[in-house]
Order: sequence, then structure tokens, then C-alpha cells
Amino acid sequence: MSSVGVAPAGALAAPRFKRAATLTVYRWELRKLVSQKRTYLGLGLAIILPLIFVMVQSLRQHHDHGDNIFASQITQSGLATPVLMLLFLSVFMLPLIASLVAGDIVAAEDGNGTLKTILTRSVDRGQVFAAKALAAVTYATIAVFLSAAVATAAGVAAWGFNRVITYSGTVVSPSEGLLLVFAANACYLIPLIAVASIGVLLSTVTRNSAAAVVGAVGVTILLFIIAQIPGLEGIRPYLLTEQYEAWHGLLRTPTNWSPVSHSAWVCALYAAPALLAGYLVFLRRDVAGG
Repeated sequence: MSSVGVAPAGALAAPRFKRAATLTVYRWELRKLVSQKRTYLGLGLAIILPLIFVMVQSLRQHHDHGDNIFASQITQSGLATPVLMLLFLSVFMLPLIASLVAGDIVAAEDGNGTLKTILTRSVDRGQVFAAKALAAVTYATIAVFLSAAVATAAGVAAWGFNRVITYSGTVVSPSEGLLLVFAANACYLIPLIAVASIGVLLSTVTRNSAAAVVGAVGVTILLFIIAQIPGLEGIRPYLLTEQYEAWHGLLRTPTNWSPVSHSAWVCALYAAPALLAGYLVFLRRDVAGG
């Protein structure tokens, strides 16, 4: 009788490893974020800045309302506060906060020499990169809504949970105003995810956290400068920084979805190539040296 296919007596079966799910790798990345000081630096800014704003406005005797309809309501409804904070923070501070983690998410592993250890686990490189990108986006999302929550709570505590007037001059109830605040911040996440994606790309390519963070913020600054150059008006609607204000369309009656839908596909043109390029670089990364 043929003995082909029969293992010798006492022979050990070859070890078989079960590949971890991408969700499991994602959880690993979130645990890393919880243990890093950089994580709390960004979230601390997201909390402190709205509190400082409310304190300063509460101490002022006279308020310069300017041309913004929400600024004119600052002492009349606490729901004006999160809108104004999103207006102020969306230009630079929230992109900076998102970049703090996105720019560090891969580069930190290079700096610590731990990337090789991660890739020896039962995971492939695609899973690791996807988990890191998702962790960076998750952090950006938490930062945005944490800032909005603090601004709303502080504003309501200072000036009450009252009705608010939108950009179109329509008066909405406090509950509807709160929903609009949530929607506006959710809409702002569209361009912020693109910023985080660029940060992940630079983190992968440069292998240097500081360079990646500065580079991601630098892209925002550069695009703002380009938007101010005379003769380039035609490209402004397609600049990432122009999408930072797309959420204004949600604060009108009827809702103006045009800037929101425009922002969605324009931001995709920035985010998708950045993530694809980062993924390809990560797949070819030589980690033999650590």
C-alpha cells in the first residue's frame, strides 16, 4: 500500500497562523494613539480654544459683529458659538490637529524601529496601511466633534439654548439649530479627511514625523496663497482649501447642496491619489533595517 500523503508517526504538523482581520489591526492602531502624547496635544487644543473663545466673549463689554450673521448672535444664542468656532478653526487649526497624527502615523514606526515587528505579525501590509489611514481619519473626526461639543456646551452655558438665525435669514428652533451644527461639522470632515490622507502619504514617504506634519500643513498654506494670486480665479473652485467653507450651504434655507456635492468630488481627487500613492510606497517599503 502506498504511503504517499501519510505523515510519519510522531511528526509535528506545520504551524498554521490565522490572519488577523483588518478591524483587529485598526484596534491596535487606536490603542497606540491612546498611549501617545501627541494625541492629547491635538485634542487639548480642540477643547481649550472654544473655552478661551467663550471666556473672552463673556468678558467683553462690546462686541464687533462685523458682517457675519452668527457673530451678531453671539450673546443671543449659544448655538452661534460652535458655528463661529468652526469658521475660525477650519482654516488652519483643525488641519493642523489632523496633521499631528496623520503625519506621525507611519513615520513614528520608522523612528522607533517597530515597523518590521508589526509586519512579522499575521497581517499583510495592506491591512496595516488601511488600519493606519482609518486611525488617522478617526482621530480627525474625534477632534472636529469634540471641538464642536465643547463649543456648544460652553456657548449654551453662557448664552442659553435659544433659536438661531441661519445665513439665509431664516429663524430655526434650538433643536434644529443643534442638528445644523452637527451637519456642518460632518460636512467639514470631507476636506479634513483629504488633509489627513495627504498627511498619511507624507508620513509614509518621508519617514519623518516633523517633515510630514509640516508638509501637510504646508499644503494648506500653499493652496491659500495660490488662491490669492490674481489671474488664477479659474482654479479656485478646485483648490482643497476652498472646500473648507462648503458647509455654509447647510446653514441656508432651503439647503444649498451644490457646494457640498462639489466639495465631495473635489476632495476625493486629493484624498484618493494620496492614499493610493501612500499604499504603493508602503507595499514596497524595505523594513529589513528596522
